[in-house]
Amino acid sequence: MYRRDMARGYLEGPAAEEAERRLDELRRGLKDESPTEFEAVVYGCTADEPEPHFLGVLGEVDPDELFASGDAWGVTVRRVAVR
Repeated sequence: MYRRDMARGYLEGPAAEEAERRLDELRRGLKDESPTEFEAVVYGCTADEPEPHFLGVLGEVDPDELFASGDAWGVTVRRVAVR
């Protein structure tokens, strides 16, 4: 059992404050606003925008085709929250 005034490893500073705020919300019965759905999207780099950026939704954009054509590189598929 931990004493409330004793730090618990990495959970210090802003992380501890956020955790405490979230616990208070749950105790008061506030609704959890965590996303319940995720969508697969494609990110990558292009000649016009060399930093990784959103290229499209998986299914509408084919990451393998983008990479093979040379139109994009550093192509990744990411899961992003949908609210």
